[in-house]
Formats: sequence, C-alpha cells, structure tokens
Amino acid sequence: MNLETITSNIILRDIIVTIIILVASFLIIKWTSIFINKTGIKFEFDPTLIQVINEIIKYTIYAFAFTIILNEIGINITAIAVSLGIVGIAVGFAARDTISNFIAGLFVLGDKSFKVGDIIEISNTKGKVILMGFRVTKLITPDNNIITIPNSNFSANVHINHTLLEEKMIGLDITIPYTVDVEDIIKKFKEITSEFKWALDEPKANVIINELADIGIKATLTVWVDDPWKVSEYRSIIAKKVGPLLMVNHETD
Repeated sequence: MNLETITSNIILRDIIVTIIILVASFLIIKWTSIFINKTGIKFEFDPTLIQVINEIIKYTIYAFAFTIILNEIGINITAIAVSLGIVGIAVGFAARDTISNFIAGLFVLGDKSFKVGDIIEISNTKGKVILMGFRVTKLITPDNNIITIPNSNFSANVHINHTLLEEKMIGLDITIPYTVDVEDIIKKFKEITSEFKWALDEPKANVIINELADIGIKATLTVWVDDPWKVSEYRSIIAKKVGPLLMVNHETD
C-alpha cells in the first residue's frame, strides 16, 4: 500500500488522520503535564493549582482534537451545534450528575476548604486528598485504599478538614471508678503524656469531667498533636497506657 493508495481512499485516510490527531493529543497532554509539574515544583506552586491547570489543559486539548477530527472527516460543526441545541434539554437531563459534579468542583476549588495533601472526612470516610479534579476528588485512607468521591457530595454533606489548623486534639473517653483518686489519675495521665515526643506542650494535656454515672466518673483525656494523620494511632497508644493504670488502681482499691 503506497501513499497514493492511502490518499485516494477517503475512509482509510480519515482513519489514519484521526489516529495521528489522537496520538498527538495524548503526547501533547503528557508533555505539557510533565512541564507543568516540574515548573510547579521548581517555583513551589500549590499542588492543587498544578492539578487544576493540568485538568484545564487536558480538556481543552481534547476539545480541539475532537473539533479537528470532525472537520477532517467532513462533519459540519455548525449543524452539530444546531442539533445539540435541539436535544440540549435531553442531554442536560442525562448528564445532570456530571454537570452537578463539575459545578461543585468549581465551588470546592474556589472556596479552598481543602487542598491536595489535606486530611479530610466526609460521610464517615477519612483520608488524605491526592487528587482534586473537576468531577471527582480522590482520597487515600489510612489502610491504603483509594476512594473516589463525586464533588457534588461536598455540596450536599458536611465535610471536616483535619489539617486546616496545625494542631489537632485527641480525645479518649474513659470511666474512672469512684474508688480511684481522680486527682491522682489526672497527675499520672499528665506524666504519661509528657513522655510522648509527639504530644504538644501547649495546649497542655488535660482531663475533662463529663458526667457522674452509676459506674463511675465519665471523663475525656485530651492531648494535642500536630500530625492529624496519626490521630488514631496516638489514641491507641494512650489507651494502652491508661487502661492498665485504671485496672491496677481498681484492683488495688
């Protein structure tokens, strides 16, 4: 098959041109993404901004490529625009979730309630943000699972940013038997937390009395840390130290 044969066969020519345009588009997107990422790292741009720029460039190139392909195979863009206007209501209804996610994504980016690298929680799902797109946001959980959340969820549900502030409080609920000296427990608890390098000196560790119940004094031990990603791990460490302390005191008394 020579060049003359290819050019004379309209269908074959359109297929080859389409493939070339698609390959070129993918390469341009890839090279552009590499350039933007390197530039962003060099000038210390916010990772969220880098992702947004990549998303805008990617979809813009896709749109241009699609338009060029349609023109190349002889499809009238004007006629398509008129047709889309006629069926616009039906298409809009079918794509309402996609449109909703896209609009919600714009609001999320505009509000700056969280960014890439932040630890957020929504609908009892907690994880670190690894991708903020126009349609979805991706989180990685503490057990190393990837969760994809449609952006419209952030408009419909309350979400918590655990890293918006540098300090994070760890609260551990306990029940202190009435036979145990509360002041002694508070003193020992503070001594234990002072041994943890990850526990902040300010605000100080504390014991908050919540309720006087039939089984004992219900209280909350509070410790402040600066790494919200390890809150569950730190809470477990505190529980292991405090639990035996309460049991020993209970048995002694």
